[in-house]
Amino acid sequence: MQAIEVEGLRKEFKVQKNREGLKGAIRDLFKREYHQVVAVDDISFSIPQGEICGYIGENGAGKSTTIKMLTGILVPTSGKLLVNGYVPYKEREEFVRRIGVVFGQRSQLWWDLGVIESFQLLRKVYRVPQNDFQSRLNELVDRLQLSELLHRPVRKLSLGQRMRCELAASLIHNPSIVFLDEPTIGLDIVVKTEIREFLKDMNQRYGTTILLTTHDLQDIEALCSRVIMLDAGKVIYDGSLDHLKETWGKGKEIVLQFGTPQQIQRLSKLTEGMGVQWEMEHPFQGTIRIPSGTVSVSQVLGRLVHEVEISDMKIVETGTDEIVREIYKTGSAEVDGVKVHA
Repeated sequence: MQAIEVEGLRKEFKVQKNREGLKGAIRDLFKREYHQVVAVDDISFSIPQGEICGYIGENGAGKSTTIKMLTGILVPTSGKLLVNGYVPYKEREEFVRRIGVVFGQRSQLWWDLGVIESFQLLRKVYRVPQNDFQSRLNELVDRLQLSELLHRPVRKLSLGQRMRCELAASLIHNPSIVFLDEPTIGLDIVVKTEIREFLKDMNQRYGTTILLTTHDLQDIEALCSRVIMLDAGKVIYDGSLDHLKETWGKGKEIVLQFGTPQQIQRLSKLTEGMGVQWEMEHPFQGTIRIPSGTVSVSQVLGRLVHEVEISDMKIVETGTDEIVREIYKTGSAEVDGVKVHA
């Protein structure tokens, strides 16, 4: 079953042109001119129930506009979308009771109220029975370590504390789909790790579908099996994170420390025919470059371990952030002219 279905989704905005100078400003008062800006350009994708999908792109790529259409905040210019079987902007009241939303830079908590009062108000908004609410609240307080925060005003929480409370607020009605827009922005590594572990556990226990937008690609690596990449309002990649690495990664490097001095000629002969490249920093250290789609690390090491004394080893792989930067630099996720979908 598909949790989210998007077909030919498009969003255009009418933006006023501002003329230069005082004369231009006066003319703008009486006769305004506009031009159309396409924020989301005929995109299509579907997300099955229970999947954690990363939705990534540079600033202005159309990520937040898409999320706002999927949550019913914005009405599409054209195209079709279904979320949980609902058209979000048409059936908004019933629809919002079945989704959770966290916008990293906007709060759904009441600033001057205690956290527990905000949760109680949200219970009424979502019409959650008291028994269900209490059971769910107890679980969230325990998992997100909120017991000491419940009676503090929201304005007195640190950013990390507030984000944990925001997560709880978005889940208090046990939604089947959660939209997370930059949920770890500005947080330290400890809080980020706690939130990632919580989201993974929630997905595994309840089958919650999660659509995650973020600039922190470590969030993507920790949580997502699939990535949808946007550029200038268009989908330029939709597939698995592993396939993205295989297609765009530069392979692996093995840095070896030797117990006895080695010569590059001998090492090259030992790995002959494997398609690897050697570099020697000095006789006691060498680096093997293994291109993607060739041999495995274990195959290379199998040739070496009985012939060479290895005292230490480090494996280095192309990071997701480096791959994504390279794709945006070229402006395309095509490989040899073929658009990548996996």
